[in-house]
Amino acid sequence: MNIAYLVKLTSKAWSLKILALLDSGTPARQAPLLAATEASRSSFTSSLTHLMELGLVEKNPGHGHPLRPEFRLTPEGIIAAAMASSIIEIVPKETDFSLIRRNWAVPILAVTQTPQRFSHIKTGLETITDRALSKSLSILEEQEWLKRDINLSHRAPFPTYHAVNKGLKINRAVNLHI
Repeated sequence: MNIAYLVKLTSKAWSLKILALLDSGTPARQAPLLAATEASRSSFTSSLTHLMELGLVEKNPGHGHPLRPEFRLTPEGIIAAAMASSIIEIVPKETDFSLIRRNWAVPILAVTQTPQRFSHIKTGLETITDRALSKSLSILEEQEWLKRDINLSHRAPFPTYHAVNKGLKINRAVNLHI
């Protein structure tokens, strides 16, 4: 799994939670999964459809009713689900998990294992806008998952960002599976 794929995976709010639930053995029908995520029906459906389009989750043939299918992880989904479970273990509280549901939090943490400049982070994430990156960096810094340092070694000082605390744990969990 590369960073571009991680960006696609985390682009839907409940994707990581659904993968982690399937990995943990939660009954793989829509109703139990929906109840366990505590997401709205439309957000949940959108995330589940997204996971199916990525080829991580599929309908389990021969199980369930056509209107209430049972789902299972694909071989690629098993790898992604292991990563998702690792992340969920790091941030079990809903207040922390709400930050993980943000589109860019996990990909930003994944590329900031070492101090990185704004432009390098942007290049690594390709499709992110300056505004989205700036806002995400600020939120992650407020949460103390990312540290901003000013590098004074050059003529013009510039900030660098690197993952710390829970952010570094998430970075390690993601990079273990990338």
